[in-house]
Amino acid sequence: MRLTILGQVPIFRDLSAEDLADLADRMLSLSWAPGDTLFAAGEPAGHVFVLAAGQAKVFRSTSSGQSTSLDFIGPGDVLGSLTALDAGRYPETAVALVTTCALRLETAAFRQVMLTHPPVALRVLDVVVDRLHRARSMEAEQASATVTTRVAATLLRLADAFGVPGETVGTTLIQLPLTRADLAAMTGTSAESASRAMSGLRRHGLIDSGRRWTAVLDRPGLIAAK
Repeated sequence: MRLTILGQVPIFRDLSAEDLADLADRMLSLSWAPGDTLFAAGEPAGHVFVLAAGQAKVFRSTSSGQSTSLDFIGPGDVLGSLTALDAGRYPETAVALVTTCALRLETAAFRQVMLTHPPVALRVLDVVVDRLHRARSMEAEQASATVTTRVAATLLRLADAFGVPGETVGTTLIQLPLTRADLAAMTGTSAESASRAMSGLRRHGLIDSGRRWTAVLDRPGLIAAK
């Protein structure tokens, strides 16, 4: 099972079967119940996590406790000290949304993997650069785009990452417990403004939503709203 999981992670895809087996032997399997914390911001960044099953919410918090820079993580994603290799402490908190399982590797061992296998290091760099580019793109959107535009763009990204075909042809179901506060943190607005934007998109027949789900009903229309 560990070999199967690791073989599906993009940063490890250049490793041989022998190297993957060696890596799997050094990883610990862990699980968390919904609401459990995988790691918390400010703690020593001692591990890299590879999500095997489930979903986690990763976020940073202000001094007042408001979540910022929020994102969702799914199977195959890598998190933890990957983006804090030089900082020494986790820059964010990760919380399980559902029963979640992951493989955990010590940061020192992960550094050794990158030194031994340069393609892994290059792919890690790609991940870090992509996350930085996304963060800067979000900052630019928050400075110039309307709340509705930002919400539409976020829903499209989540649909691409977590969507499954809906009951009606052409629709996509985002299987995430996405709250208005989550959406507000992801789009740099207030929960009230995010809620109004969602209501407008729903009124135009572009989306629908419930307590723990959101459906994209008209992707071309949502793209146009973006």
